[in-house]
Amino acid sequence: MQKKSGEQLINTRRNKLDNLRKLNINPYPHSSERQQTTAEAKKMMDEQVVVTGRLMSLRGHGKLFFLDLVDESGKIQLMISEKILGKEQYELLNLLDIGDFVESGGKVVKTVAGEISVQSESLKILAKSLRPFPASWHGFKNVDERYRKRYVDFIMNPQSKKVIETRSKIVSEVRKILESKGFIEVETPTLQPVYGGANARPFTTHYNALKRDFYLKISDELYLKRLIVGGFEKVYEIDHDFRNEGIDATHNPEFTMMECYWAYADYNDMMNLTEEIYSKVANSILGTTKVHYNGHDIDLKVPWERMTMADAIKKYLKIDVAKLTDQELKEEVKKRNIEIGKRGSTFNRGLTIASLFELVEPNLVGPIFITDFPKETTSLCKIHRENEDLIERFEPYIGGKEVGNAYTELNDPDLQRHFFEEEVTAKEGGSEETHPLDNDFLEAMEYGMPPTGGLGLGIDRMVMVMTGMDSIRNVIAFPMLKDKK
Repeated sequence: MQKKSGEQLINTRRNKLDNLRKLNINPYPHSSERQQTTAEAKKMMDEQVVVTGRLMSLRGHGKLFFLDLVDESGKIQLMISEKILGKEQYELLNLLDIGDFVESGGKVVKTVAGEISVQSESLKILAKSLRPFPASWHGFKNVDERYRKRYVDFIMNPQSKKVIETRSKIVSEVRKILESKGFIEVETPTLQPVYGGANARPFTTHYNALKRDFYLKISDELYLKRLIVGGFEKVYEIDHDFRNEGIDATHNPEFTMMECYWAYADYNDMMNLTEEIYSKVANSILGTTKVHYNGHDIDLKVPWERMTMADAIKKYLKIDVAKLTDQELKEEVKKRNIEIGKRGSTFNRGLTIASLFELVEPNLVGPIFITDFPKETTSLCKIHRENEDLIERFEPYIGGKEVGNAYTELNDPDLQRHFFEEEVTAKEGGSEETHPLDNDFLEAMEYGMPPTGGLGLGIDRMVMVMTGMDSIRNVIAFPMLKDKK
């Protein structure tokens, strides 16, 4: 038998749609009479139920038809005979296709094969499906097509759907933990007149009413700090940030961050909070602190290892950066074929050390906190209390991947202005990812900002860790994709 083309299959379904209407059957009724989910119906042996769902299998055996009906709670079989259903509704089977939404009422019974089923006494179409599902979806050669038609992926691949459901539970659990500690959830502007809070390129848009450009936020940080200035002591936000950067296994230009700020705390407190969030979320969602991520078996239980950036470089690269001259540091970087760190067009020692550290990251199976970064790596962090060449910053690593960022926040407005001005000079010298000078934020700091600890955790990356996914595209319902062509 010659295989029908996709267009022929669609035409066949449209003909069935026309026939339904000729029979005065509405193929898209306004509502249904559902009384039970499929999972609930399975527990009601010998009782009457009304279930609904998507038709995912239709097979006939003599005078009996068996249909698999799937809803969000699971699957149940419909057992249909003309004798019980009646001729008129029985003939409706000829106009059904895989993918249709249907409703059926009847008694819950067990078949000869032992499968719990609904012995259908009524059958009603709720929505006619006009496109057939791809037969080879699970082995789709063009993986992008699965993400482009994510709705089909969720239908055909239960694991994809489960990841998104797990994501929702993870976010809910993070909220519970923070709110149990007295943090309140707030909202900050997505459209900002001055972007800030990270070294990243923004997306720009134009606001016609004000006749000026605005930026999609790259971070929640500066507005959350304004709230700390305003007297809020524990605030957090879970929201989308936008960065005009590339797409890879751990980066999507639109991503979800949890940022929280805690007055009178420092980066040590934020380390404790980070490991507590991860371990409690894992225990609540997975029932264990043990995960398998990026090829590694990892235990997220408290406490996590802590290591300075300099010690990590010494351990894995056998280099003591503190003892190297600038020239020796340049030679080490050149020998390893990585770029020398620059501020504008000028060599920068701290940024070069940070570039060298990137070679260490794959070794950080962890969970581990890498602490005490060179001061040049951010303009928003407090200088280290014991070493003025460093800042009180940490990044947590799991499975060789960075999953967050945190500081003892800089609260000296004059020093903050000085660092911002250095960033502006670097931008004029050619550096692309620099922090702009935000005068309104500086003015807010001049009213007084208490000692504060700040933390940002990537929600997408947390979901990757908890579900064992190796690509950020798997944990975002609708990830960014390249043009189809």
